[in-house]
Amino acid sequence: MIITSILLIFLGLGCKSDEPVKPAAKTTYDLVVQDMLGVTGTVTFTETTSTTTTIDIVLTGAPVGTHPAEICSNSAVEGGTTTILLNSVGLSGKSSTLTSTMTYKQLIAYDGFVQVHLSSMEPNQIIAIGDIGGNVITTTNKSFALSTVGGFGITGTALFEKRVNGNTLVTLTMNGLLNNTYYPATINIGSIATIGGGDIKKSLQNVDGNTGKSFTNIRSLNNNVAISYDNWLVYVGYINVYHIEPNNLNIISQGNIGAN
Repeated sequence: MIITSILLIFLGLGCKSDEPVKPAAKTTYDLVVQDMLGVTGTVTFTETTSTTTTIDIVLTGAPVGTHPAEICSNSAVEGGTTTILLNSVGLSGKSSTLTSTMTYKQLIAYDGFVQVHLSSMEPNQIIAIGDIGGNVITTTNKSFALSTVGGFGITGTALFEKRVNGNTLVTLTMNGLLNNTYYPATINIGSIATIGGGDIKKSLQNVDGNTGKSFTNIRSLNNNVAISYDNWLVYVGYINVYHIEPNNLNIISQGNIGAN
């Protein structure tokens, strides 16, 4: 009986599986500068188990110090509330956090972003930021020209970019604006030839005169009706940029979009 048991143990130890070990699932996203020039990096999600994920941040160009980090809801241009507190980025420029708040599959589909703060005393200074999961920008996009109205001489472009989750990032890039001034912008129904002007269907973020830029993440119209990137391609509409409050008399630049 003893001999038989030893033989069985020996035979069991000698057995080897021919199945290859699957590498852990892993996804990496870029982190870019926001309030401090020269900082870049990545955040990598690695599936540790079916219920846990390791989140690694690596920064280059970060200032000396300890930098709090977190995952937030919504897209980076919208801002959002903290979902998962991550371990701070230290002197090595690295941070590693094991979390069970969400699974790996949930994280790589999450409507969220990662941000790293300058310090606990200066939380409003963001040194690195990046969209994750469903908010990642795809290579699918469409650009529309914005022409000057009257003698203002303001021109630009409206870039519509598709996110993984089907939402849209709209970036306005304008030329000829005044510094230290903000310019309202809207998407209206109809076309620029619409008599009397079409109704405003989506308010966009104001264009910053210092940068000439406006960034708006769009999930729905002003009336809360959901609209996807694909919807915009067939939408009958146009964009207005105004020098003061949205009014047909204040338009300085505009252009047709979608089906127009």
